[in-house]
Amino acid sequence: MTLEEFLTTRRDAGRALLVPYVTGGVTPGWTDVVRAYADAGADAVEVGLPFSDPMLDGVTIQEASDRAIAGGTTVARILAEIAALDVEVPLFAMTYSNLVFQRSAAAFCAALRASGLRGLIVPDSPLEEVGELADAAAAEGLDLALMAAPSSSPERLRVIAARSRGFVYAVTRMGTTGENGGISTEAARLGRDLKALTDRPVLFGFGVSDPARAAGLARHADGVVVASALMRRLLDGAGPRELGEYVASIRRALDRDLNEQYAPLPRHRRRPDRQDPVGPLPRG
Repeated sequence: MTLEEFLTTRRDAGRALLVPYVTGGVTPGWTDVVRAYADAGADAVEVGLPFSDPMLDGVTIQEASDRAIAGGTTVARILAEIAALDVEVPLFAMTYSNLVFQRSAAAFCAALRASGLRGLIVPDSPLEEVGELADAAAAEGLDLALMAAPSSSPERLRVIAARSRGFVYAVTRMGTTGENGGISTEAARLGRDLKALTDRPVLFGFGVSDPARAAGLARHADGVVVASALMRRLLDGAGPRELGEYVASIRRALDRDLNEQYAPLPRHRRRPDRQDPVGPLPRG
């Protein structure tokens, strides 16, 4: 099952999608974090392949990448550790063009697929230049997810929605990743516009920093990606158990909000019937 098929099946079953992030190699036991995410109710896990000059990441993800690189991690080592993982949800990579094209897009995508990854995001690969990478990913059965921003024109959104695979990554704001941010009118509109353009899942990322914000954003899309809030906790000393508990709290907020949205309407009373504690429906 592809990443898109997996996420779409869960969404269609009435589930708000939750995708937590971890930087590969950030700690010696980072794969235990992936397992904790899956056990806590994640629907997929995004694994960052660290790069020394990430143009889209804010200070928290940059710090996590720097720590991983300083610890001696490499793409090859991360992929080998992923290959040894056994989790029940799909994993996909996020990285930068420099790592992809060091050899070739074809070789990079083949290595990702061999590790068991099912998708890829390359945020600094422009839509106008993504053709080679998209072809290489498709040849390996990888879903290449594209990003859409609040500033994107209607025509650009149509192209992104059509060409993205796995899901469409809706950016809540212009700028870099980070924990700060609200639910702006522009972000809500972006989610609704994308959902009108495609049936594949639409996930919000950037600034999804707590359970309440995650639930609020998911009302305008199909779910959320949570990154900086988790990496900040990890960098401050949280282990897999604590990170799993935080993901579980977001899972509960998403589920609770979805249940409240679709709760059955109360029955109106006219004159209570002793045989019916609710009372009959009004006539006329």
